Amino acid sequence: MDLLDGAVPTPGAFTASRWLSGANRAYPGPAVVLQPLGPWAQDGAAQGRWIAKVVDMARVLGWPDPLPRVLVHKLQASGQGPGDSHIWLSFAAPADRLHTAVALNEWAWAAVAAPGPDPGAAHPLGPDPVAHFKALAAAEDRPALTALAAAAAEHSLPLLLDDSGVTLGEGAGSITYPLTALPEPADVPWPRLQALPKLLVTGSHGKTTVLRLLAAMAREAGLVPGLAGSPGAPDARSMLRNPAVSVALLEVPRLALLQEGLVVKQAQVAVVTNVSADPADGLTQQELLDEHAATLLVVAHAVASEGALVMNGDDAAMLRVALGLAHSAAPSWALFGQDHAAPLMEALRRHGGSTCAPRKGRLVLVLGGVEHDFGPVADMPLSLGGAALQNVANLCCAALAAALAGWPPQAIGRALTQFGAAPADNPGRLQRFSHRGATVLVDSARTPVELTALLKLAGALGARRVGLLLGQDGACSNDAITALARCAAGFHPDRVVIKDLPGLSGSRAPGTVPLLLEQGLRAAGLSSRALRHEDDEEAAARQLLEWAKKGDVLLLPLHDPAVIDRLAALLES
Repeated sequence: MDLLDGAVPTPGAFTASRWLSGANRAYPGPAVVLQPLGPWAQDGAAQGRWIAKVVDMARVLGWPDPLPRVLVHKLQASGQGPGDSHIWLSFAAPADRLHTAVALNEWAWAAVAAPGPDPGAAHPLGPDPVAHFKALAAAEDRPALTALAAAAAEHSLPLLLDDSGVTLGEGAGSITYPLTALPEPADVPWPRLQALPKLLVTGSHGKTTVLRLLAAMAREAGLVPGLAGSPGAPDARSMLRNPAVSVALLEVPRLALLQEGLVVKQAQVAVVTNVSADPADGLTQQELLDEHAATLLVVAHAVASEGALVMNGDDAAMLRVALGLAHSAAPSWALFGQDHAAPLMEALRRHGGSTCAPRKGRLVLVLGGVEHDFGPVADMPLSLGGAALQNVANLCCAALAAALAGWPPQAIGRALTQFGAAPADNPGRLQRFSHRGATVLVDSARTPVELTALLKLAGALGARRVGLLLGQDGACSNDAITALARCAAGFHPDRVVIKDLPGLSGSRAPGTVPLLLEQGLRAAGLSSRALRHEDDEEAAARQLLEWAKKGDVLLLPLHDPAVIDRLAALLES
């Protein structure tokens, strides 16, 4: 049933059919989703018939109301095509019947979209789909697992399920049972099981830096942090089972929230660093920002009742969407930003809320009415003397999250004054080096928003000349590549070395992306005398290093982690 690449969409065709094992854009718990293809996806009558099919079958199976929804995801440009809006058909599903629910979703869409007087009869399920789905649900039935999950919920403990077994609790307070030998709830040693303290970090930019800062603060507090990416990924599952870990720090990418749902529950703190979106044809900036913000704010569902949602108080789009959160998914707010005296910050503090922001050049945290002054922002290495405003925000964000997690202010302060002094503290994220009297900044900036911040920083550092390394992933659209070039040209760098990325060219011919970048730079007014080309990323960076003189600022947005490591070793030596 799933559409193969290159096939012509037929009635009932779909792609991306899957389950979401936790909270997601549409529901606070598990759900299933598919993306219908072809003109039938936009057919309101077909969508209505799909809803009726889902509701009727769920009722026959004895499931709770599936609350089917037709979702519209507004996407920014990807590949070589324009931005688009995708239809998704989704409904809430029982956590122990997700295989059946996925099959039901596919059947319901195929049945109502296929041509003919009796579309459902032509489906491979045959003339009695009710019997089929009852049998499918019965085959999925695991009474022992259902009983364990209910008991774990009663004890307020997490349950982690995958192919290797079932884990109750987390860290040193966990126990794992094979799926083939699940115990009775009465035989589980519940008193010795416990959940790890968990902090989640999501956002458009700054996630990795905030996560690394939190790890440094945790170590200063005497904790053993475990860091992992998407909460549903194998590395996260392994970390949550590790008995040596005493606090879990999880980076939550936006794509994981869309494709997996949020499997983590009962977090102490969830952080949303910011929201941004690059231009997309046919979509307004506000539409994209609202779409991204709504997805990122799914992490609010994971916050424990006594926990907090940390957000950027300077991010109007994020706050606008957050105000619309349902009460059941709206934990207490805490805000960070660039100005302690901002009206929203002051209003939150008057109502007993917590904030962290600079005040007269000093980083000030207010936690439940108690003020902590961590000293001059300019003395914190990560801030680059206070010039790196994006890192000032990251410092405030991490300090606020750590304080809300209950870590000692002294430990937080030590990390703030130490982290970033060594380039290895934050590899690939605004690492600062000196070379021939020039300042070299190694970063991962790949979007106009990130590149703008990097180029503004060069100006704040008083650059005599600015040298820029510029490249882009071939999976980006022509418009997105051109937008990156326009952004760079707007700051009039003195030298731009355009790099090719053969490993990231996708379906494009070699040299295509550099050509688009050069065309965009020249169309935006940058002189051809300022441009150079290099086929290899490392060679391109070395070319800029050779060009450097005292007082220059070199900006090196790099894609290849191995190149980052080699250049860092070279510059440190």
